Amino acid sequence: MMRPRLILAVVLFPAMLAVTAVQAQDKGSVNPKPLPPLANPNDPNIAAKELFGRKPKPASLPVHSIGFYAKGCIAGAEALPINGKTWQVMRLSRNRNWGHPDLIALLERLSEKAHKVAGWPGLLVGDMSQPRGGPMLTGHASHQIGLDADIWLTPMPARMLSREEREEISAVMMVRPDRLDIDPKAWTPTHLSVIRAAAQEPQVERIFVNAAIKKALCREAKGDRSWLSKVRPMYGHDYHFHIRMKCPAGSGTCTPQEPPSGSEGCSAGDLAYWFSDAVLHPKPPPTPPKPKPPLTLANLPTECRQVLLAP
Repeated sequence: MMRPRLILAVVLFPAMLAVTAVQAQDKGSVNPKPLPPLANPNDPNIAAKELFGRKPKPASLPVHSIGFYAKGCIAGAEALPINGKTWQVMRLSRNRNWGHPDLIALLERLSEKAHKVAGWPGLLVGDMSQPRGGPMLTGHASHQIGLDADIWLTPMPARMLSREEREEISAVMMVRPDRLDIDPKAWTPTHLSVIRAAAQEPQVERIFVNAAIKKALCREAKGDRSWLSKVRPMYGHDYHFHIRMKCPAGSGTCTPQEPPSGSEGCSAGDLAYWFSDAVLHPKPPPTPPKPKPPLTLANLPTECRQVLLAP
């Protein structure tokens, strides 16, 4: 018999992350309006996302990731340049192209690999982190410590996109309408090549994809398949894949994630949950639960207060 909390998670978590996936494709604005100042920014009950979402520049502190991927911040973040030879940043209005210097280097390196191994002109890079990390006003629960990045499953075109295009166009849906497999009209062997190149990077801890994409990777991967253990099914991620880096060496303030097991995660049992009716067609609970309160600054590591207040 399923425990009440587990039932609630099965019902609500897919819906919550489906909203996140939609927000990841939301269009932006070429001329975004600045957020209004907070009436009382020192209120201890104010959501941390309201504070971090209003910081347009990184903290002038030595670089370090602080806390866990879904509860932390980053000091001394660097911006991925919006244009590179083999990458372009999307949704510039969000100002989420910030991260740990190791993440910047990884994305630049991976974009070159995508060009070499898949023939893509380059990568379209979605959300990374805010200038000081922390919780975001919309979308992700993670991406808080400068070690997460979303890569569109749409190759970069062989030309520079305009600012308008970067705010308006959407990535291509990779999943079939029935959610049971990839869309063969959209998915190609080059998608496997790009995801494999990312997973084979030693600094990468996890790759999150839609379960249908995981199924396709399991079916199509040849030769060395050890990298599949890093690729995990996750709600959403129909249009992009999510790279999560390990905590950088010597980063004592970063809380690591448990390393993946050696299993490929490709058995019928491994994938059964993701294709169950409860996940594919979640039913609303009879009584809507109370919304979970947002994280406050007090919920984050104590060092995040210094990051928030630094010049």
